[in-house]
Amino acid sequence: MATAKEIRQLSLDELKKRVTELKETLFNQRIKHRTGTLESSSEMGKNKRELARVLTVLGEKERVAQKPAEKKA
Repeated sequence: MATAKEIRQLSLDELKKRVTELKETLFNQRIKHRTGTLESSSEMGKNKRELARVLTVLGEKERVAQKPAEKKA
């Protein structure tokens, strides 16, 4: 699990890729949970928190990227 500081160092493309990976992982974990083959349900919570962190940083970076464009217009 990455810390918020580590996540902030990633580029926008890397963050978007990480979001896709985490969503896919959570989907697979939900399926395993439903079928009873998930080894550790705490991993789902950890992945949900990391996804929230990544989405938060991604939103912040996207808002910062849009601000200069708005001022020029």
